This record gives sequence, C-alpha cells and structure tokens, in this order.
Amino acid sequence: MFTYIARRLLYSIPVVFVASFLLFWAVRTVFDPLAKLRGGPDPGAIARVTERLGLDRSIPEQYWRWLASFATGDWGVSSRTTGPVLRLILPALGTTLQLIVWGVLLAAVIALAVGVYSAVRQYSAGDLAFTGLSYLGIAMPPFWLGLILIQFLAAWPQELLGLTDPPLYFVGLHSPDGGGPLDYLRHLVLPVLTLTIGLVASWSRFTRATMLEALTSEYVRTARAKGVPRRRIVVRHALRTALGPFVSVTAVDAGLLFGGLVVTEQIFAIQGMGRLFLDSLLAGDVFVLVPWTLVIAVVVIVFNLLADLAYAVLDPRVRLR
Repeated sequence: MFTYIARRLLYSIPVVFVASFLLFWAVRTVFDPLAKLRGGPDPGAIARVTERLGLDRSIPEQYWRWLASFATGDWGVSSRTTGPVLRLILPALGTTLQLIVWGVLLAAVIALAVGVYSAVRQYSAGDLAFTGLSYLGIAMPPFWLGLILIQFLAAWPQELLGLTDPPLYFVGLHSPDGGGPLDYLRHLVLPVLTLTIGLVASWSRFTRATMLEALTSEYVRTARAKGVPRRRIVVRHALRTALGPFVSVTAVDAGLLFGGLVVTEQIFAIQGMGRLFLDSLLAGDVFVLVPWTLVIAVVVIVFNLLADLAYAVLDPRVRLR
C-alpha cells in the first residue's frame, strides 16, 4: 500500500508540472496583466511593472520564476484587490470545503439508500417513483433549483408567518456578527440542498446499476442456492461489491466540485473557490487565476488518489501494485 501511494504521488508530480505550465501559458496568452495600466496617466508605469514582474521574458522563464515564488509561499498580489493571493485562496478553499463535505456526506447517504432500495425492488412503484425524481433532479439546472429553494423555503415562509427574518438564510455562510451554530446551520441548508439534490439524482442511478449487476452475479446466485438470508446477501455481498465503484465515483466528483461550484456560490453570495474564480475572471486578474487553477489541479489529483485507495480497500479483488 505504501509503495503504491508513493508511486502514485511520484506519477502525479509531472502531471502537476505539465498541467500548471499549460494553465499558466493559457492564462498569460489570453489575459494582459498590464491592461489596467495601458492608457493611464503615467506612461512609464508599464515599463516599471514589466521589469518588476519579468513580463518581457519568455513564457517558460516567467513560469519557472512564478513557480519558484509559489513554492516558497509567495503567490503574488491580486490586481483586483491589491491583497496577497494566498489570503484570497485559502479562505475560499476552506469555505468551499465546508459546502462539499456537508453536501457529499448527505448526498452519499441518501443516494446509497435510494439506489439499494430501487435495485432490490426493481420495477416496483417506489423504484419507478425514485427513477422519475432522479431524472427530474438531473434535469434541473443549479441556478434554477437554488432560486426555487429560496422562494419555497425562505421567502414564502417568512411572508406567510410574518417573520422578521427568513427561517433559512440565503446570503453567505455566516451573519455579519459571526453568529453561532444555529446561525451557521440556517445559512448552510439552502446551498447544501442545491448541491445535494443533483448529486443524489446521479449517484442513486449509479448505485442502482451497480447493485443490479452485483445481485445478478454468480456468487450471489450461489449464496441464494445455499439458503443465505436475503438481507445478508444484499448487505454483506451485493452492497459491499457496489460500494467500491460508488466511493470511487464520489471521491472523483468531490474533487471536481472544488472548481465547479461557481453557480451555487454565486446564487448564495458565498465567497468560495467558484466565486473567486468568476470574480477574478471578470476582472482579468491573472495573478489569482494561475494559482487558483494549480490548486484545483492538485485537489483533483489528490481526490483521484483517494478514490483508487478506497476502491482497493472496499473490493479485495483489486490489488494495489
């Protein structure tokens, strides 16, 4: 196991280098770091900034210079906020991590329960109902779903009950004064639900398919022929087999979500990685976009590694070499 992890980490190093260079090249080619200075009152400012940032050098030279600073903790200064990039990305990463942890845990529990039920009771009324709801959940775009949840769970209850504040908040993850655990929970429910419904819809269909495949396999038919109780067959044999691919898909999707929550964070005004990317993109802030993409690439690689390890632990037929 240790050798496998070390080998995967070594394989990941050149992947990170290649990905970060391509991202650096793409961002530097598309965006002009001196755009705000062009046409300004000080014509010499462009020359001074060009020399200070090394923008007159080739792209590979600029990349290695930036990578050396990045490795020492100097991630540069944002042209949008004039603050250190590190102080922008780390809080945003922590905020997005909170959304993903709660959303993925909740979605995994519900998706497993729904998927197992649908597979065990295939073509029953409950299975058909969950199938229809899953298709509905997959079809609903996050921006529309978030607005519907705000209207049904926050705006209308506040109006009907005559409350001063809505029962569930829909701006940020904390009140301006900080608040307590209950305040945090009231902020968390709506964005987590927006994230969870889509995940449950897709993961429950995946669980149903893997469970059906396991329930029709030869070892399950043999267990049935030997008189093993149905509950034991489902839980100890079929579910254990289906858990491997499920955890693998869950871990990969969780890694991709770090950079994919743009819509959800924008709707609920949450200062996470998705909103940071969108704000930086609209402002042409290359000094944030480059380290942002590298952080996301590292997170995706780490979660892929965790998915492989979890798959091997849950399915003994998979051997790590």
